[in-house]
Amino acid sequence: MLGMERWKQLVLLPFGLFLAMCILGVSGRALPSCYFPAIYNFGDSNSDTGGISAAFEPIQAPYGEGFFGKPAGRDSDGRLMIDFFAEHLRLPYVTAYLNSLGTSFRYGANFATGGSPIRRPKGTIFETIFGFGLSPFSLDMQTTQFLQFKARSADLFQKANYFCDRSKLPNPQDFAKALYTFDIGQNDLSAGFRKLSFDQLRAEIPDMINQHAAAVRLVYEQGGRAFWIHNAGPIGCLPVGLFYNIKPAPSALDEHGCVKDQNEMAIEFNRQLKDSVIKLRAELPQAAITYVDIYAAKYELISNAKKEGFMAPMKVCCGFHMGNDHVWCGNKATVNGTEVFGGACGNASSVISWDGIHYTQAANKWVANRILNGALSDPPLPISQACHRR
Repeated sequence: MLGMERWKQLVLLPFGLFLAMCILGVSGRALPSCYFPAIYNFGDSNSDTGGISAAFEPIQAPYGEGFFGKPAGRDSDGRLMIDFFAEHLRLPYVTAYLNSLGTSFRYGANFATGGSPIRRPKGTIFETIFGFGLSPFSLDMQTTQFLQFKARSADLFQKANYFCDRSKLPNPQDFAKALYTFDIGQNDLSAGFRKLSFDQLRAEIPDMINQHAAAVRLVYEQGGRAFWIHNAGPIGCLPVGLFYNIKPAPSALDEHGCVKDQNEMAIEFNRQLKDSVIKLRAELPQAAITYVDIYAAKYELISNAKKEGFMAPMKVCCGFHMGNDHVWCGNKATVNGTEVFGGACGNASSVISWDGIHYTQAANKWVANRILNGALSDPPLPISQACHRR
């Protein structure tokens, strides 16, 4: 009889080769890179490149000054992950759909706005959650804007010789070839932590997931075929939770200072989101849907902050935080009779959290580099091959 080790080799080796061929292609050669002429993004402040600034009050300095030299509509000192995606695919940065001045949509549009949830908010933008209001541009509104954008741009493209410069308009043929990215859900969970019990919030997750899936279906019906979908990050590791909440008991925190039950809720959201993606693949046979484990990437960075050249993960670069006194990044306030400005630290490149909610450019770049190669994706394909179906 064959020895156990020899049996494993004979049985598992063909399976390993089969798996490798599935990933690399039936021929055994690496899959070719995709041609993405544009990126269309749906999301919240983690990927907003100017939407909330165009719709409401502009984001103020020192936001953006670390890379753009001025505020650039981004909740960071510089670039976001979506910017690094565009660079990697050799495309211009994705411009905000709501930004009407000097904007070119030739290479896509960004429908994300800071504070956007998946579901329509019951409050207003002025009702703050973790220091920010919930945007009225929920995911269903963003997809509605996409429908209008697609229809109107096609009409204008046909009439371009008479009314406008075609070079700033998307080519109607490019919608089917574009990459559609989704990064949303954090605000639904964050708002839930403030308003609901954990059992109540857990019961709300299926509806969030269903509405997320509905948005993907709508884009698919409009010709979208390549989808890059982020799950929720480790929300319990956002330092802002320690600013505005009663300080959690030590037993409620993990070894990195993250609120355990909040992260557990994010993990449950992600489990249901991944199940939804699997169902969508069966339902939408021509779609290439990549599920990206942002949670794993961000928690890896937080867990190994010092090893990766960053300071303690709960350190915040921008803003004034002393005792119970907190002044938001870029704002002024009077503290103990003295006017205080929430300015930026001088070493943002070694800090993970920019303002308590959002990451610094350095952290965004680290996470982007961790996921661009497909190491944390299902299927395990890099973003440059995200047009290939599983």
